[in-house]
Amino acid sequence: MKILGIESSCDETAASVVENGRVVLSNVVASQVEEHKIYGGVVPEIASRRHAEAISGVVKEALSDANCTLSDIDAIAVTYAPGLIGALLVGVNFAKGLSFASGKPLVPVHHLRSHIASNYITFEELKPPFLCLVVSGGHSHIIEVKDYTDYKIIGYTHDDAAGEAMDKAARAMGLPYPGGLNLDRVAKDGNPKAYKMPHPRVDNAPYDFSFSGLKTAALNTINNAKQKGEEISIPDLGASYINAVVDCLIENTAKAAETLGYKKIVLAGGVSANSVLRRRMTETCEKRGWELYFPELKYCGDNGAMVASQGYFEFISGNTADLSLNAVASLPIE
Repeated sequence: MKILGIESSCDETAASVVENGRVVLSNVVASQVEEHKIYGGVVPEIASRRHAEAISGVVKEALSDANCTLSDIDAIAVTYAPGLIGALLVGVNFAKGLSFASGKPLVPVHHLRSHIASNYITFEELKPPFLCLVVSGGHSHIIEVKDYTDYKIIGYTHDDAAGEAMDKAARAMGLPYPGGLNLDRVAKDGNPKAYKMPHPRVDNAPYDFSFSGLKTAALNTINNAKQKGEEISIPDLGASYINAVVDCLIENTAKAAETLGYKKIVLAGGVSANSVLRRRMTETCEKRGWELYFPELKYCGDNGAMVASQGYFEFISGNTADLSLNAVASLPIE
């Protein structure tokens, strides 16, 4: 069964054809990073316009790379929530048009569900149930994945997402967009113990996160040094900051896994590409004898393959939509 997946929730216009939820036949991504770099972050209006310009060509290329036509496709999956509303609408409306013109079923896909599914195309043997840490620029969740379409949120951030906190701290350190990626690169040469960073916790919520205080601590460190005429070591501060974020992510995930009895841990989302998180989570799981899965780097960011993969599981579960499908800016994964 071949599923065409379409993704436009932020600043990547992407399309992919995936067979049986596991085998990637094509994966095309048109990135807007260079344009948004000028502004230090994603400008929603520009993102929407670029999606509108790119989406037709991206989908055509994905079909061509998969050596198939629309008639060979069994269903069209599209990210409809959550994300930038204008960006989402481009993908949703294009997918609706394709569905109407071709008579192919339309499958709505939740963005976080598709990030989790990026592991299904990396590891064909991976099956639920498992515990997943989803970390990206807009989301930080610990999720029980009971089945391919059955989820329960165990923990979540009360303010900034981990990726957002990294991006904002990187910008304050003078690093270019995308901040999290460049912070990871710079921090590889730094001392993670050079600067003392807080490890915020949420009262009466042992699996929840809070990163705004950590972000503020980094900003204060930078501003205090400037006022005193002292130099800041960006590699050291970056390494210390990432280390504190990763401490929080791993500590809460390990608590949840121990309490709920999970020995299969999965990482997903853009921040799952972070080298420190991957290395330290690997060490944590090896010490406890847990299995660990995380996506190939090319599937960590937004892409169409993850949408097509999750679209397959949604489709065989009977989750389809009619032409009244609309984009939704914010929606829980359940």
